[in-house]
Amino acid sequence: MTRYYSYKGCGTCRKAMKWLNEHSIEVKEIPIREIPPSVEEFRLALAQGYALKALFNSSGGDYRELGMKDKLLMMSEDEALELLQSRGNLVKRPFVVAEQGVLVGFKQAEWEAFFSVAS
Repeated sequence: MTRYYSYKGCGTCRKAMKWLNEHSIEVKEIPIREIPPSVEEFRLALAQGYALKALFNSSGGDYRELGMKDKLLMMSEDEALELLQSRGNLVKRPFVVAEQGVLVGFKQAEWEAFFSVAS
């Protein structure tokens, strides 16, 4: 089953969930702050072509609080993925893991192609 990592206070997550419901796409919703994606799931996103920085919620308070804009440049990939896995608020959301791959964030056109639905 498709795993849908989200945060209940996130407007983009609510918009994406509404889109999923409108297209009758079933997902297992997982609270990203309490249960962040695994390092292996982040690696799937990287293997699919996402940049490491794209996995981070760069507009979030935790990102600014930790000074990630500068720190990220000096971190190894392993260190960055471990940090994401330990702190779900740092993860760009929603974060979707399905049989066909990974989605990071909500861009309707990407989601339509990913889930093979017409607009």
